[in-house]
Formats: sequence, C-alpha cells, structure tokens
Amino acid sequence: MDAFQNLRAFLAVAETRSFTAAARQSGLATSVLTKRVDQLERAVKTRLFVRTTRTVTLTEAGRRWIERVRSLVADFDDTMRQVSDTGQDLEGPIRVKAPTTLTVLYLADILTRFQAVNPKLSMEIVLADRAVNPADEGFDVAIAAFEAAFSDVVDIPLCPLRPMLCASPDYVARRGAPAHPRDLIAHDTLNFAPTGSIWSFNGPQGPTTVEINPRISANDGQVLLRAALAGSGIAQLSEYLTAPRLATGELVPVLESYQLPARWVKMLIPEARMQVARINALAQFLQDAFSPSPPWAAASD
Repeated sequence: MDAFQNLRAFLAVAETRSFTAAARQSGLATSVLTKRVDQLERAVKTRLFVRTTRTVTLTEAGRRWIERVRSLVADFDDTMRQVSDTGQDLEGPIRVKAPTTLTVLYLADILTRFQAVNPKLSMEIVLADRAVNPADEGFDVAIAAFEAAFSDVVDIPLCPLRPMLCASPDYVARRGAPAHPRDLIAHDTLNFAPTGSIWSFNGPQGPTTVEINPRISANDGQVLLRAALAGSGIAQLSEYLTAPRLATGELVPVLESYQLPARWVKMLIPEARMQVARINALAQFLQDAFSPSPPWAAASD
C-alpha cells in the first residue's frame, strides 16, 4: 500500500502544483506528503518535479509518467470497490475527452444528465479537437469523429456524421458557386485544421480530391460557422452545425453533387476500463442519447 500512497501523493502535487495544497487536499501534513514524493523519486531513480520557492512543475519524466499513474491508481481503486460492491450506487471518477463544438452544443447536456442521475460520480471533461489514445493519455472515455484506432482500445460507434460544403447567400451572389471541386482553388475556403487541407469528394464520375489554400483555418467548428455566415468563404461543416442555418436560409449548400465522406462519432474506451461498472454505464447512457437518432436531429425537427 505504501507504493500506492506515494503514487497518490505524486498525483496530488501534479494536479495542485503545490506541496502545501496537495497536503491539504489529501488531509496530510506537508512533511508527510513531501516524504512520500521523495520516496517515490528514490524508487524510480529520477526527479519527477522541478521545485522552486514559488512553483512546482513536472519534469519531462513526470509528464511522460503521469497519465500511466492516473490509470494505475484508477484501476487499483476500481478493484477495491468491486470487492466491496453490494449493488450500491455508482461512484468514483470518470475522465472524458470530448470534441469542443459538439460538447458545447450537445454533449455537455448529456454528460450533465448522466452525472445528475449518478450523483456519487465525479467527472473530468477535457475538450480537445485531436485524435487521442485514451489508454496512453489516461482517459476512461474519448469521444471523437476521427478515424484513428488504437490497440487495446474498444471503438463503440454512436452515429454517422455527415459533413457538407456551404456558404452564405451573399458569398455565392458575389463569387458564384463552384461547379466542380477543382473550382474551390479559386474560391475563399474555411477549413477545419485537424482534418487537413485536402478535401475528398465522391462525385458522379467517382472520387476526387482537391488541396485548398484556406482563407481561414481553425480548430473549432463554431469559428468557421461564424465566418461562413459573415460571407467569408465556403466552409466544410458538420451537419449538427449546418442544419439549423440551412433551414433558415442563412447558409446554402455548395457542390451538392459531390458528397464528402461521412465520419462516425464514436467512443474509444481502453479495454481495461470496459469492466468498470461506471464506465459501462456512461457508454450505455451515451448510446441511448444517440439512439434512434442523434440529438441534433431532434433539435432541427
């Protein structure tokens, strides 16, 4: 148990960036917590923190190690809970990675409802618009619309996500509408940076690609939506952003004969976490929230 207490001390200091605050959070004397971190550093034969009179920061070794320690401590705690589980309410922490725009518009409400019906759970929700291996980065669940897959991680699909090209009526009136994807080279384009600047299409004569030189590139869909509404160019946007604006006429579709490949919104869960009751409960709750149709379909009806 001493080793796990030392690991907990390491996590507390890393999260609070203060030995004093970590000790207060852990209900320990600062000297006791400091001793535990010292013991851990001696055991691994490397410094885990850079300590000054004002700050405490992780060393490179500490940064590389922290997510693995989080997972290890979480697995240990879950094992201990399972021994004493008598069918009581779900409890413990859940760490979730989720995409920014989708979370702000829809997932935040779903995750809040899940926590409300499971009040003994705590949730850490990290917004990031990049492919994440949850096993490597210490997440219980990663929600994403990227194609990346990882070993020892289970993919659970939630729904297809159909992107489309659109622009404001004002932009189309000024610049005209492209007739073929290659025409986009002469247009102002608005690009979602994480998916790259090569746009792929399935058209009447088969697949085609075009590399764009975007006028605006951003890692958040709402930024691109605002730019499109302002007439700044042609944007590739997901249907949960475009549907309400198409209905009101604020945006119009572009290149309708050329379909962009659909992606899937999915959950990625480390295999080792699939046996944890609260993680399974969250996975089922999310599947129910996206069935029989995603939440934005109901919002646009």
